[in-house]
This record gives sequence, C-alpha cells and structure tokens, in this order.
Amino acid sequence: MTPSSGASRFENLKLTALINAYSAINIPLLAFVTPRIMELSETRSVVRIRLDRRTRNHLKVMYFGALAMGAELSIALKAIDAIGKSGKKIDFIFKDFQAEFLKRADGHVHFICDQVPGVQELINLAVSGTERHHRTFEGYAVVADNKAAPDAAHASDKIVMKYRLTLSVKQRAP
Repeated sequence: MTPSSGASRFENLKLTALINAYSAINIPLLAFVTPRIMELSETRSVVRIRLDRRTRNHLKVMYFGALAMGAELSIALKAIDAIGKSGKKIDFIFKDFQAEFLKRADGHVHFICDQVPGVQELINLAVSGTERHHRTFEGYAVVADNKAAPDAAHASDKIVMKYRLTLSVKQRAP
C-alpha cells in the first residue's frame, strides 16, 4: 500500500474529528474508545482503535465491546459518508452481528471493510424510495504493527477477528 497523500490524511483527520464529536453527544461509548479513521476510499474503509487502559480487559487484550464497536464503525463509516452526501434523511441500524475470534488482539487494532461499494449501493437504494433495505457486509480486524493502514497482502497472518454485520437502512417518510 502506498502512503496516503496529504489531502487524504487531512480528510481522514476531519472524518475522525466528526465521528468523535458526533459520538461524544449521541454515542458516548464510541467516543470513549476514540476511534481513528485511517482510510475511507471508494473500495475500502479502515478504522483503528488503540489498545489502552479504556479498551483492554483483565488479560491485557482488546475487550469484546471495543472490537464490536470497531467492526460496526468500519461498515457504518461509508454509510455515514454516503448519507451526508445524499442530502436525504436516512436512518441506519445494524440488524445482526457475527464474529469469529481467531487470535488475541494484543495491540492497536485496524478494522477493515473491503465491501464499501456495496454500502454505497445500499444507501442509493434507500435514497430512491421509503422501503427498508438490508444487506450483510463482511470485514476483518488485524493487529497493527505501525501507524499506517495495513497492507492487505501482509495482513492475513495477523487477522484477529472476522465479522459479518447486516446493515438495515430506510429513508424517513417526508
């Protein structure tokens, strides 16, 4: 993976600030773990949650709740972005959550969703009508070695969790 451009880093910092500010008011538990947006492109989203006093359990690995929040945000991030750009009032919620824990998350964790185009398509469906739409998305989490977003080619041996969430969206009736 090539390093992010300056403009992209600025956009990621802006998104991080927006998510954390919104969370401080509406989802305080998410704000408590202070997620950081590492990447949001047309094909991929990457969210990082640091392993620290707030996110680790008694075994000094990332707590299940923090892992769940990172997984949820990696998918919700594109939905938030697409809804904002649509100008419509669209509500979304996660209908179900499945996770497979493969290794202990003993460092900062990057949550990666490579199905971002599908999230955009789902929001586009919601924009076109008032019916509820659902779709299941998959992602995975890796322990990060450095501050850069992990390269997918080298991430497979560091995968700590695989997850599936069903995103449900609906445009509010006028």
